[in-house]
Amino acid sequence: MLRTQYLGLELDSPLILGASPWSLDLDVARRAEDAGASAIVMASLFEEQVCAAGEALTVYPPERAEFAVQPDEYLERIAALKSVLGIPVIASLNGSHKNAWLSYAALMDQAGADAIELNVYRVSTDFDRSAESVERETLDMVRTVVEATSIPVAVKLQPYYTSLAHFARAVVDAGARGLVLFNRFYQPDIDIEGLERAPRLELSRPSELLLRLSWLAALSPFVRASFAATGGARSAGDVLKAVLAGADVVQLVSEVLAHGVGRFTTIRRELVEWMTEHGYPSLACVRGSMNLSRALDPAAFERANYLHVINSWRAPALRQ
Repeated sequence: MLRTQYLGLELDSPLILGASPWSLDLDVARRAEDAGASAIVMASLFEEQVCAAGEALTVYPPERAEFAVQPDEYLERIAALKSVLGIPVIASLNGSHKNAWLSYAALMDQAGADAIELNVYRVSTDFDRSAESVERETLDMVRTVVEATSIPVAVKLQPYYTSLAHFARAVVDAGARGLVLFNRFYQPDIDIEGLERAPRLELSRPSELLLRLSWLAALSPFVRASFAATGGARSAGDVLKAVLAGADVVQLVSEVLAHGVGRFTTIRRELVEWMTEHGYPSLACVRGSMNLSRALDPAAFERANYLHVINSWRAPALRQ
């Protein structure tokens, strides 16, 4: 009933353990599979790790100890995970510039990964770089990884593009088999006593899912690719919303970190209960049934939705 395809991989449910420190732990990975995870995405291997011994990429290099594993260990961990799991293992490669670190995609392939999630995390603060040049470099990175590997590649996007629909299609035209929506933009706080930036990682909240739903609904009918939702899914209802909008799979991270891998079992059971109650024989019958494929003008539809939301709010009576 819950079977789905993602990046050409046959999965027995849409529930994936997303990238987190736990996805590198063999024992946790085994328990996640037993609980109902249909695939895992490994925590990222970062550009800064691969290039640490070569050219300096940043004037603020992280300490080697900050990383869970080093590059050679990462490749060994792929092989180790494959040896103990019966579900697909998706390696993750994270960076921001076209450079030698991309060569690790081929090594991940050779180590036995079933797919690669290319995570291009870049905050462009260069006033002399145009949006077109930044996007062109990203597309070159996608082509480099695709051409160097024999396994499917998904690209994890940020939502902050002037024309995300155009760029998403260009990423697929460059060879990506899937799109992951979205990378979270981590903003540091400011410590007003220490007068320094205070980076803090907070678990995602269900409210963050709304942005994913909007773009899944807009992109999935018109871009020939697999779609993964990540960020904000904390319940079976959240997973269903993502699938209704067009997701093939949903990556769970925050909910698992907060409540353990047993959440896969609970959410999977609740998905089956909902589908049975509503008369859906398969996940394929659910997927995309609330996307924008039937909208005569998707842009006009989104504009109308914006106006409806704005005008739906009513101010409470003022307190004296």
